Amino acid sequence: MSGSLPPGTFIRLDETAAELGVSVTPVREALLKLRGEGMVQLEPHRGHVVRPLTPQDIDDIFWLQATIARELAATATDHITEAEIEELHRINESLAAAVSTGDAETVAGLEFAFHRVFNQASGRIKLAWFLLNAVRYMPVLVYAADPQWGVAAVDNHRKLIAALRRRDTPEVIEHTVWQFTDAARRLIEMRDRAGSFG
Repeated sequence: MSGSLPPGTFIRLDETAAELGVSVTPVREALLKLRGEGMVQLEPHRGHVVRPLTPQDIDDIFWLQATIARELAATATDHITEAEIEELHRINESLAAAVSTGDAETVAGLEFAFHRVFNQASGRIKLAWFLLNAVRYMPVLVYAADPQWGVAAVDNHRKLIAALRRRDTPEVIEHTVWQFTDAARRLIEMRDRAGSFG
């Protein structure tokens, strides 16, 4: 998704396993899964090659994520407790501190924690599980390492929390969907600058 492996790049089992510090078995299994998802293809006698990812592919992936998140947000607005809202506030303030220090790993962890609390507040655990599986396509550390994204995310979270306090469902949905449209836009722009669309 990040474009670090451009379309047409061959992924070598031995090299990848050595780079990741694992045996070839988990690499082979991961490539098989990626093949099933259309991210790589197997070329006989040559190995696995990265397939192109278009701006439309990115829009589709993030549209799906936003569509699921919209449903969770609407329900969470009605069901979230004051304690959960305070937990979101606490996590977001920790996120702001992590963004200011540039600690991408901590930023990624706190961003995940924020959305976990928010999505679980909906009580729609199966739908939250589907969203979790859909967002695995997001190159989280790419975003987490971008201070501009971090500042924008913290600001949007603050607006989301304020809307939750007012139980303003349309505004909660607006700030929830923004996160996905913003992420898609940033990813498309980044890949375009890097010439990763092939």
